[in-house]
Amino acid sequence: MIPRHVQIAVGMLLVAVFTLSFYVLTLRREAQSGARATDRPIAPPVAGKTETVALFVAYDTDRVIRREEFTVALPEERSARIRAVVRALLDHYAANPSPHPLADSADVKDVYLLDQDRVILDLTAAFADQHRSGILIESLTITSIIQSLAANVSGIKQVKFLVDGRERETLAGHADLMSFYDVASVQELMKGLE
Repeated sequence: MIPRHVQIAVGMLLVAVFTLSFYVLTLRREAQSGARATDRPIAPPVAGKTETVALFVAYDTDRVIRREEFTVALPEERSARIRAVVRALLDHYAANPSPHPLADSADVKDVYLLDQDRVILDLTAAFADQHRSGILIESLTITSIIQSLAANVSGIKQVKFLVDGRERETLAGHADLMSFYDVASVQELMKGLE
């Protein structure tokens, strides 16, 4: 027969092993969820003065786009300024909770200026590949980006979207990405979404 004090000691050791195992599993889950939060590429620091910008933020539940003001470091150079505005909007959408969730790793890869009034935005594959499908959801995304650009970078008349350096037919099955969006037409559409 095993003495009682040994049985108690073995029982306490088993409880300690199970408790520590549970604690280690909890730490592992927290570390993995923290790693997902940092999946977003690290943007290089922006050299420029801090300005208040108007971003047009989509709200899925209300099916509207609202103008909100944010403080963002904006460079003087036009393409870098465009990149900073779009990144600020994508950062807001990546926050948790988000009024219009997008992929954590959605980002601007490059900005091309064809003229002073035509812009091509090259976005990461995650922006389109992980975008939720639906006419309204996709339209809110496109409209909020274009409106935010038009409000903060003067003279933009047309915007086109590339995904990972290539043309793509649609964002997630509905919003056309093959042609240029006319900013004036988007602003007319915007009146119905405010």
